[in-house]
Amino acid sequence: MSRVGEGGIGPAVRCTPQADDPCPLPASLQGARALLTGASAGVGEELAYHYACLGSHLVLTAHAEALLQKVVGNCRKVGSPNVFYIAADMASPEVPERVVQFALDKLGGLDYLVLNHLGVAPAGTRARSAQAARWLMQVNFLSYVQLTSLALPSLTESKGSLVVVSSLLGRVPRSFSSPYSAAKFASDSFFGSLRRELDVQDVNVAITMCVLGLWDRASAAEGVRGVTRAKAALGPKAALAVIRGGATRAPSVFYPWRFHLLCLLRAWLPRPRAWFIRQEFNVTAA
Repeated sequence: MSRVGEGGIGPAVRCTPQADDPCPLPASLQGARALLTGASAGVGEELAYHYACLGSHLVLTAHAEALLQKVVGNCRKVGSPNVFYIAADMASPEVPERVVQFALDKLGGLDYLVLNHLGVAPAGTRARSAQAARWLMQVNFLSYVQLTSLALPSLTESKGSLVVVSSLLGRVPRSFSSPYSAAKFASDSFFGSLRRELDVQDVNVAITMCVLGLWDRASAAEGVRGVTRAKAALGPKAALAVIRGGATRAPSVFYPWRFHLLCLLRAWLPRPRAWFIRQEFNVTAA
């Protein structure tokens, strides 16, 4: 299901001062047309505010309509010339087409598609059950493929950018997250292959893969509360890194930067010892 609207009014939001930024966001984002998923909270909410500060035209989507209305109102306050929302559940296979068509109708085309939504296993399902894996693949992978294929003609016309907010779990396997990690690995492989296909076909659409920590995502952290000792990280700096990467058409973004090292080290330590894993998780040997 999906519902559309133009948002409400929320508390004031202050833009990040560009004069104090050693690496300012590109001015080319002013007037850009962007569809942003997962925009109701966390990194997605921060992304929406920064795009709005830079004068981008926005369509925001997420599952929670009330939260979306708040974000839309704040985006208007900080400078977005046009901002619309469509409340949608990406677990439904028919929803991505509605979302992209809504964005094209409202904005007249797309310069940016920012894929940021995610889902953890729904309540009442076992974390490693086939039911949970099927749901996770739809939300965290198949909906990404659907949104991309539907938006690609418009992005091709505008020579735009596709920004995929992924996770370290799409590069490095992790304990107690096998279905989620599988969906992220599939996403990473899909967009890596798509980038090569577009290059071969001389299609000028940039793909930026953003590798963020699990703990930058509030819903993901909630899904493993009590299992891991890792701390949640703040989202604003991660959001700025994502926006810069997309605007400069960088092939990849790692936040924090040490995740790049972890990805490189995976080849040297493909199977860490169990005692090492237990240092991070609240588990003991049987």
